[in-house]
Amino acid sequence: MTSASQPARWLDPTMHRQMWLLAWPMILSNITVPLLGLVDTAVIGHLPDPRFLGGVAIGASLFSILYWGFGFLRMGTTGHCAQAYGAGDYNQVRLLLAQSLLIAAGLGTLLILLQQPLIGIGLWLMDPSPEVLEQAQLYSQIRIYSAPAVLANYAILGWFLGLQNSKVPLALLVCANLINILLDLLLVLGLGWGVEGVALATLCADYAALALGLWLALQRLKPLPGQLQTERLTQWSHYRQLLQSNRYLLVRTLILLLSFAFFTAQGAQQGDVVLSANAVLLNFLLLISHGLDGFAHAIEALCGRFHGAGQRQQFLNACRSALLWSVATALAFSAFFGLAGPWLIRMLTDIPAVIATAEIYLPWLIAMPLTGVWSYLLDGIFIGANWFREMQNTMLLSALGVYLPVWYLSQPLGNHGLWLALTLLLLARGLSGGWVFIRNNR
Repeated sequence: MTSASQPARWLDPTMHRQMWLLAWPMILSNITVPLLGLVDTAVIGHLPDPRFLGGVAIGASLFSILYWGFGFLRMGTTGHCAQAYGAGDYNQVRLLLAQSLLIAAGLGTLLILLQQPLIGIGLWLMDPSPEVLEQAQLYSQIRIYSAPAVLANYAILGWFLGLQNSKVPLALLVCANLINILLDLLLVLGLGWGVEGVALATLCADYAALALGLWLALQRLKPLPGQLQTERLTQWSHYRQLLQSNRYLLVRTLILLLSFAFFTAQGAQQGDVVLSANAVLLNFLLLISHGLDGFAHAIEALCGRFHGAGQRQQFLNACRSALLWSVATALAFSAFFGLAGPWLIRMLTDIPAVIATAEIYLPWLIAMPLTGVWSYLLDGIFIGANWFREMQNTMLLSALGVYLPVWYLSQPLGNHGLWLALTLLLLARGLSGGWVFIRNNR
């Protein structure tokens, strides 16, 4: 390898063009997800009592575990579908969509059937104040019925991204979030339904997105060669590869979401004001993570395609392109929140105590893009390459070896210690994932 060839791969205009064609719709669609949370927070945050904001924060955190815990339906589908697409195996492309939708329907129905113990145990573990608990229960009893739609939407989003199509996920998420926002304004501010209105708006939006997603998937299947081998849908052996990788993704995702639930629960122990302030800042963190995930999702699709086609040099070039744009975006996020953070906080709530508390901990949020960008990028690479076990192991190491010990030792710092632990969790994931990437490509 000559020194002259190295810069050309970093500055490959064709690869950067492919990256942006996939990334910009995913960035926009990902940002709509936390923007929805920001609207929920803004609508509830302007009600006169912080218990409403706390109830939505606790309820939303609970469903992050219940729903996002099954995010393997998107990630696993993307990785396997991208590799099948790169290899030209269109029968497998069709089969993966059908399998993922069947798994989503079964798991979603199971969540509804088990709603009482799941919601009860989840809220008990978070241990909010009695006033906040009441509001969180009202939210949860409605939101649980969106489970089949949410999980099926994960599968559809992952399938389209595996086919190198990021515009359909953008259309689906924009549709869902616009419906959700409009219903938020109507049901909460217009009809005064409070927390129940927020939950019902999300429920309706999830099923609307599912209907649109199924229709678009049928349209995409029509020009594809091959056919669905229906006999494989009833044979357990044909699910083995998908379920094996999903097992690692499930463990990884549950640990990540439990870490955020633990963060919310520990904030709740410090009072409703700290809980509400953390909820405001976590909405900003979701905006950051979803924005950076746009490049992670693009690299999932590109890495999967190049890996499936056996094009190792293209695989590495795609990783370099994603690295450049991810770091640039992280710097932009840090600058943005450094300048506009106090103004954004006031947009979400007009409760003086919550505003003052959120501003105290804002510097942690400003640092988050630069400490977390590495883990988001590497997750995308690992999904595309189907390094699912490595994703699980780096998460286990970071949560058990860094996050919990740092939280335990920094308890005298109060909420600052909690934010320190979360920051180091993201950094540890990036460092351990980077070591795995170097080892696997040595």
